[in-house]
Amino acid sequence: MKILIINSGSSSIKYQLMVMPTNEVICTGMIDRIGLETSNVTFKTAVDTIDEIIPIDSHKTGLQKVAEMLLDPEKGVIKSTSEIQAVGHRVVHGGSYFSDTTIITEEVKDKIKELSELAPLHNPAHLVGINVAEEIFSGAKQVAVFDTAFHQTIPVEAHKYAIPNFLLTEHKVRVYGFHGTSHKYVSEKAINFLEKHSKIITIHLGNGCSMTAVKDGKSIDTTMGFSPANGLIMGTRAGDIDQSVIFYMVKNLGYTAEEVNSILLKQSGMLGLTGYSDLRDIESKAQEGNKDCELALLMNAYRIRKTIGAYAAALNGLDAIVFTAGIGENSSFMRNLICTDMDFFGIEIDKEKNQIRSKEIREINTANSTVKVLVAPTDEEYEIANQVYLLLQN
Repeated sequence: MKILIINSGSSSIKYQLMVMPTNEVICTGMIDRIGLETSNVTFKTAVDTIDEIIPIDSHKTGLQKVAEMLLDPEKGVIKSTSEIQAVGHRVVHGGSYFSDTTIITEEVKDKIKELSELAPLHNPAHLVGINVAEEIFSGAKQVAVFDTAFHQTIPVEAHKYAIPNFLLTEHKVRVYGFHGTSHKYVSEKAINFLEKHSKIITIHLGNGCSMTAVKDGKSIDTTMGFSPANGLIMGTRAGDIDQSVIFYMVKNLGYTAEEVNSILLKQSGMLGLTGYSDLRDIESKAQEGNKDCELALLMNAYRIRKTIGAYAAALNGLDAIVFTAGIGENSSFMRNLICTDMDFFGIEIDKEKNQIRSKEIREINTANSTVKVLVAPTDEEYEIANQVYLLLQN
């Protein structure tokens, strides 16, 4: 079964064409920096690679570019869209409606749209991906895999907010958690690597960032909550903030609620602190002496270290921390900054190992470190393909 995986992030599209159940990858690629003039477009097969820097103004334009490359007469991998039997879509917010992988219907799309208010940077992009895929791959089954599913195991004391009970029972206001496909995949990789069910903290660092406490393979707490807005400092999202700031901005500074929402989601985080949303730019500017960038990196690392401490308490111990996603896998600078001054927790990084790049899970801790420090490349696309295949086989 040929399955096309579409993973639309807040500013990126990752895609992969796979044959299941053999796990054969026919092609893979990514479009990032969507919305900028310098979007990176990659398309890789066993024999060809396309690398371009072109303006991609929206997720729709990006997905049309993906289809164009798949069908390219010279470097493409399919001659007809009918060759693709299923398209698996990563969907960030499933709310209380979806806890399992689901075949997409008009009703499912309506629910994804309804939940866009809770994931405004993601669910609208997913809907675009679904609608474009339905047009281009009209003969394929369209399937949604929800980021919230892995976090359904979070116990009530961790997922319930200290607000009136009816808001949970009647309106389903609770912690849902996100990046679940990634956290599930890398935690399973870490468990296999450690050869035991362990107490693990998975650290997903990209344009969106989250951490999850995983005990015996199950999520027991996570930094994102009702929406993907809170927790760690992110590319354009503020993360945790005192709710009083919102009311102050509305009542005293004259902002509308919509304007505050836009500021916290699209103009804050690393962008608000530095003027840049991409960590590669921020690291580069920090090395040149930009004080705002230097401080933003310290703030980012501080919040992650603080959460490691909290989750070590929630787990009552710690066997490993696992870095993953674009920043977690590729930024040796951030990994080193995060693991500095963590010796109380038994976390000690080997600076030489930290510089090595690999597509396999690896240790970057010293021999004396009592906690393993792992880098595990995430493969949300494989996880999505596997779930799509299993659903359609049943």
